[in-house]
Amino acid sequence: MAYGLRRVSLAVALLAGTIFTFWFVPQYLRPVNPDQDERKRDKKWINSSPHWVDRQTCRWFGLCGITHIKWDAPARSGFGGDPMMVELKKLALGWSEERTIEKTGISDWEVAPVHQDLKRSRKSEKRGAKARILEDVPEYVLDNAPLVHLYSGENFWPSHIAEHVSHLTPFEGESTVNTTKPVDLSNLGQLNGIDGIVFLTSEEDVESRPGWLHSRDGVPTPFPDDEGDDDADDEDNAPGSPPQKERDGSTWWDADKKHPPQRIALPKTPSSHRSLRRRSFGQKQRPIVASFPKDDKPNASGYSKAPAILILVDKGAGIIDAFWFFFYSYNLGQTVLNIRFGNHVGDWEHCMVRFQHGIPRAMFLSEHAGGKAYTWHAMEKRSQKNGKPPRPVIYSAVGSHAMYANEGLHPYVLPFKMLKDVTDKGPLWDPALNNLAYWYDYEMDHEEEKTLMKGEDRESLTPANSNPDAPTSWFHFQGFWGDDVYPLSDKRQWRLFGEYHYITGPLGPKWKYLERSKVCQTEKCTIVDSIEAGKKSAWY
Repeated sequence: MAYGLRRVSLAVALLAGTIFTFWFVPQYLRPVNPDQDERKRDKKWINSSPHWVDRQTCRWFGLCGITHIKWDAPARSGFGGDPMMVELKKLALGWSEERTIEKTGISDWEVAPVHQDLKRSRKSEKRGAKARILEDVPEYVLDNAPLVHLYSGENFWPSHIAEHVSHLTPFEGESTVNTTKPVDLSNLGQLNGIDGIVFLTSEEDVESRPGWLHSRDGVPTPFPDDEGDDDADDEDNAPGSPPQKERDGSTWWDADKKHPPQRIALPKTPSSHRSLRRRSFGQKQRPIVASFPKDDKPNASGYSKAPAILILVDKGAGIIDAFWFFFYSYNLGQTVLNIRFGNHVGDWEHCMVRFQHGIPRAMFLSEHAGGKAYTWHAMEKRSQKNGKPPRPVIYSAVGSHAMYANEGLHPYVLPFKMLKDVTDKGPLWDPALNNLAYWYDYEMDHEEEKTLMKGEDRESLTPANSNPDAPTSWFHFQGFWGDDVYPLSDKRQWRLFGEYHYITGPLGPKWKYLERSKVCQTEKCTIVDSIEAGKKSAWY
């Protein structure tokens, strides 16, 4: 009798421990409690499954779609995708033959006509264009531009945003958005006039791994080893004091136009703000980095056909933030116990360099939903033989493309290194060689929010003088650059302990807090003084 009671007690304790574990783990991974709207969406998501058992195990134990779990390989053979899967999805979503461009045996870069986005006159964006003053990209921004080590075994390379958009259809809920003409970079912002949230949705099944998703043409050309050493021995690269004790007594780590730094270098110095930020009016412009280059042998090393996006934000009092945005058509999530989580279509990553009167002071690197900030002298540098200052070297993690200051393993969230990013010294990408550059006035944008109707053209984002005809409408798009989270009824979807196999696509650069006064993307901001210190800190 006593033996039987012990067995029952042990079974009850084991069951209680299991239930507590299933309850606690999602709470640990998601410390912020969902609001009422999120709970409604979650209930609708769970109810999308046609199977009663699946709904109950999901609702009570956090095990959703466990019959869907399978190995999610980074690539499929040939990168071409399964034509049958493409046809099935077109039929399921009601897409017509004209909506999908078939790309069998031809490079996506060759057949896509979207390069016209970068050369068109932008009639809808010409309001006041004749009187517009175009500004140059300051030379010091390009001289101190980051060099990005992509992972050697990467499968999803830098993508051209115009190419990406050409493969997507705007959805609001479960319905396609009716547009009078195809969506492109010059009219994307007009989707803001639609009631509801818009998701740019892939026209092909992403698990078939179509070629545009991999964007193999975005692989940078080789960067010669004799251009310089990765660890430049210069004054900025040496260990130094924290930012609160800058040698010139200046403050730069918390500034914006309304709250300039309390102590600032005198404006009459040779490197004054006015002399560094040049303007041009009515002069002959250089042509934009146009279309999708067909020359497979670019002259400069480190060149990628996929342009980076450079957005310059003037914070006043000599402070300029240079945001370098890197776009990828697909984010391949990391694995835990060989199960993959966090895939999504579209991936925006960025770093930011804060300048004070042309002097680089600090750098922010985005990681997942947060990131880390470093003093400038803490960053790894690569020297150059052209008399230019050494440039910072950063690392892009395989699949997730999160940005780090060093190569190696980068565990996060889970203990025992169960979940981690990996970086190495793969192809070196020089975004200064091919970029679309803009100036952004966040104060003007706030005024435009009050005075303009949804979808109207804005002037708060202005192309730089290097690419005067670059489209700007895409920047103001308020929707998502990829598919919505797939429902539980979708065979590609699962969720374990609150973590999804497929999540929503990202918002664009405008929603990365460009008006930030601190270096970090969040108000709470610690600027570490060494790469070692960065390894010990977390982004979340």
